[in-house]
Amino acid sequence: MTTATSAAIQEIKIAHSPDSDDAFMFYGLATNKVRVPGYKFTHTLTDIETLNQRAIHDPFYDVSAISFHAYPYLQETYTLMACGGSVGEGYGPMVISPRKLSHDQIKKTRIAVPGTLTTAFLTLKLFSPEVETVTVPFDKIIPAVVAGEYQAGLIIHEGQLTYGNNGLVKSLDLGQWWREQTKLPLPLGGNAIRRSLGKETMRVATNALRDSIQHALDHREEALSYAMQFARDLDPGLADKFVGMYVNERTLNYGEDGREAIRKLLEMGFDRGIIPMKAKVDFVD
Repeated sequence: MTTATSAAIQEIKIAHSPDSDDAFMFYGLATNKVRVPGYKFTHTLTDIETLNQRAIHDPFYDVSAISFHAYPYLQETYTLMACGGSVGEGYGPMVISPRKLSHDQIKKTRIAVPGTLTTAFLTLKLFSPEVETVTVPFDKIIPAVVAGEYQAGLIIHEGQLTYGNNGLVKSLDLGQWWREQTKLPLPLGGNAIRRSLGKETMRVATNALRDSIQHALDHREEALSYAMQFARDLDPGLADKFVGMYVNERTLNYGEDGREAIRKLLEMGFDRGIIPMKAKVDFVD
């Protein structure tokens, strides 16, 4: 009897980044506040560039957080969940520096970036195809700029709220630039699910994530308390602000303009030769 019951449980292996916004949205599933009969969800926490690379070269996880920039490279194995995305509403990754740089100066500056598959990198290249970059772990970019190793850095995650504490200034907000160019929000990261799971399991897992996001939004204080253990260098007030920036109604549903933004971002990347293959964007609703 026990064996039969165990055999009936399907494990869904989830991987996401160790950030307060991801922790917040997965709170319900990770703490078993949200359960799905017949399914068990296991969680691995890894930085987003590692997840991008693994989803492309060694697709082990059933559900993986990814940068939207990485999606064309893994689209044969994974499709996108219709929920769980981080979208910048007129804000996003920033170019920071010790002193204010003009747009022309940024284009001639060597910039530390958090990975060439991040959406931050793609958007920077759309802004300036010729800009010179060097890859630095995302949490080392601010210290490296402060130390004078680089004139500027492209920051993601909580650094968007803390760079000023290190005496740095914002020279460019790519989310704002993208909004000015397209009138659309900037889709940064989402959750991809393995196609081989089949339509029913993909649908069940997507609904489970949506329920987890809704649970966190409905129980904000408890979910935020859980997420605080992943909030690098943020006090509770800033952690609340950061989570609010990237986990909201848009995370439950991209909306038509959100889906259009994902398609447009990848289409522009392909048209300008940054992404070598055309994206076939589809979603599990």
